[in-house]
Amino acid sequence: MANKKYRLNPNSLKFEEVKVTWRDRMKKFGWHALTGVAFATLALIIVFMLFPSPRERMLERELAHTKLQYKMMNEQLDQLEEVLADLENRDDNIYRVIFEAEPIPDAERKAGYGGAERYKELQGYENTELLTKTAKRLDKLSRRLYVQSKSFDDVIEMARNKDEMLQHIPAIQPINNKNLKRIASGFGYRIHPVYKTLRMHDGMDFTAPPGTPIYATGNGKVVKPKGSMSGYGNYVVIDHGYGYKTLYAHMNKVIVKPWHSVKRGEIIGYVGNTGVSTGPHLHYEVRKEGKPVNPVHFFYNDLTPEEYEKVIEISSQVNQALS
Repeated sequence: MANKKYRLNPNSLKFEEVKVTWRDRMKKFGWHALTGVAFATLALIIVFMLFPSPRERMLERELAHTKLQYKMMNEQLDQLEEVLADLENRDDNIYRVIFEAEPIPDAERKAGYGGAERYKELQGYENTELLTKTAKRLDKLSRRLYVQSKSFDDVIEMARNKDEMLQHIPAIQPINNKNLKRIASGFGYRIHPVYKTLRMHDGMDFTAPPGTPIYATGNGKVVKPKGSMSGYGNYVVIDHGYGYKTLYAHMNKVIVKPWHSVKRGEIIGYVGNTGVSTGPHLHYEVRKEGKPVNPVHFFYNDLTPEEYEKVIEISSQVNQALS
């Protein structure tokens, strides 16, 4: 009786036994099984969505560890860049200044490598941006280290030639001026002796009697400059190397010839009044890489600190140039 099932017949109002066939039982079992599979699948999907698998957890740990390593690597790169920046600053503003060398352009130091093609193998990953950024920093750092290494090679070579370089760079006054009274006009804007207007005076004028000896201010070679030198009268140009040239103008007599090598202190001619000149004097110029610079900065072998200050004071007065 316990296994039998009955249902009420609404017509006869009597309970009748329900006959359960084998097919009904199989259908019922199938529905139960299908429902169970559906619920199990849904449960697995929810579990996989909400909870990572052991392999996923392992990959997440590896990814987190990799990110941490990249973070530490970038922190080390920050430190290396600071150290390298300090070396570059010393190189440009101390070492290269000492040896009269031009600083290395920032664009050359920090130039990068080829375009995006160089980093195409790093594209398509979850951390592509981090990988590419780090790779670019390493490339730029490598480039800066290479440039700095080459610069130090240059500095070492310049240091080896320091004595020779110091002998070539202008370092004395071009005429005997122990009492400092022969400086007539300095470098800068001065009154032109003919036009009586303010014009740039590219050198210094030293008054002296005709025939006063004129000395080479550094070792070098006498050269014949290109272009017109009208107005200078008899003149000499000496190429000292290292980007320096000196000009000696309005000479009465020149005793050296082009391509003649001279030593500092050697007589190259005598004071005169040739060319556009209002009286016997020497017009003296110093040029660095073709640009005129103030000659007063190149008298350090001749003067004491007190005399140097006095020369600067005298040469800075805005007066009339003699040429």
